[in-house]
Amino acid sequence: MKTPSLTTRLALVLSVLVMLVMAAVGYALYRTLEQQLIIRDDGALITRVEQIRTLLLNEDVMTLIHEKPGLFANMLGNTESLLVVQFPGQAPLIAVNPGGSPIPQINPAAADTPLTLSAVHHAITTRGIPFISASALAKIASAPYVVKITTGRLMTERTRTMAMYRRQIILVAAVATCLTAILAWWLTRKGLAPLRRLADETASIDIRLLSRRIGLDRAPPELRELIAAFNAMLDRLETNFHQLSQVSADMAHDLRTPIGILLGQTEVAMGQKRGNDYYEALLGSHFEELQRLSKMIDNMLFLARAEDAAHAIQPAELSTASEFQRLVDYFEGPAEERGLTLIFEQNGSIWADPDLLRRALANLLANAVRYADPGTAITLQAERQPAGTAISVENIGPDIAPEHLERIFDRFYRADAARATHSQASGLGLSIVRSIMALHQGRWHAQSGNRHTRFTLFFPAGHRILSGVTAQSGVG
Repeated sequence: MKTPSLTTRLALVLSVLVMLVMAAVGYALYRTLEQQLIIRDDGALITRVEQIRTLLLNEDVMTLIHEKPGLFANMLGNTESLLVVQFPGQAPLIAVNPGGSPIPQINPAAADTPLTLSAVHHAITTRGIPFISASALAKIASAPYVVKITTGRLMTERTRTMAMYRRQIILVAAVATCLTAILAWWLTRKGLAPLRRLADETASIDIRLLSRRIGLDRAPPELRELIAAFNAMLDRLETNFHQLSQVSADMAHDLRTPIGILLGQTEVAMGQKRGNDYYEALLGSHFEELQRLSKMIDNMLFLARAEDAAHAIQPAELSTASEFQRLVDYFEGPAEERGLTLIFEQNGSIWADPDLLRRALANLLANAVRYADPGTAITLQAERQPAGTAISVENIGPDIAPEHLERIFDRFYRADAARATHSQASGLGLSIVRSIMALHQGRWHAQSGNRHTRFTLFFPAGHRILSGVTAQSGVG
């Protein structure tokens, strides 16, 4: 079954709403009119009885009956009315009943009691037409000094009027519902035109037009936040696509170099028979290249896992003194080979995942040892702040140009050609640092000038990291 469009659904909802409102209003008006007509007819019936009472009080009953027989029929006013005048318990003196309605047997009101609307009796005939009646005693001038008056009326005219009014209400409600459905469909379609334009513009964006953005000029205010969010998503997609393209190219380049070396050396070795010393040296060279490939693949796998939102970390409170001492001991050998001194200044503790913290700082120290001027010092410093802890690694050596600082944490990015000459540099170390800091909900920053290069990592306080880990892992 095909799902109805949003335009159709809105039109149907509005039509049903209008129909219900019209039905409710029509029903209320119908009942109000019905009650007013009932009160009017009951009042007219009471007025007729009171007029007859007044007439009989001033005239002799028998004289009126013999001399003015048509007076009572004229007082009824139509053929559906009923009038019976009689002495109590005797045959009627006069009975006017042109419609042949059955004479109701009801208790009359006392002669000295004024009639009210409550004295009117209501009944329904076999044809379903209302019949109203009333009875009262009236004083007369001669014995037995009292006469009974019974009157009634068949409400055929009122029934016809109410039926016509019902038909009009139904007709008006039906017409209003149909007009509402048509207008609602048309107005909704006009109102949803910006959504269709948005869909058309969105459909026109593909991999070749990722730089295209959806305009906000003609968009209604309700859609501007959506369009702004969509454009921001396109910005991220374009950036990630370009980064992915660059990563693919860089990966191909970085993988091609060791593979080319392995193939070239192997091809030369297979050209003629060599001695054992040559083969041992060849195997040693192959081992170094394979180690480089293994490290590069391991870094790529780590980055892929780190970008998964479900990758949760296990932060703990760590002593900066012990962590710094562990790193200094590990890099003491490579630093001595280049005549470098490792200095660390620690202050308190830090909330971080132990393995990820050590890996991030190891990558920064490896860069510092690799590019620092021989005979200089490398400084590790931890600074406790109200919102967390900042750790910095500073070395003295070649400056990094300002245009490279913003991209230095990108994958496979190298600030200059001189840095790319290092055989162990894959361009992934700082991107791993960025991913680790993203997992910790932290910040990363690099600054360079006057032959001093400083990398700073900020780790938030424990409760902030834990709340970030909970959000990433989907725990509520």
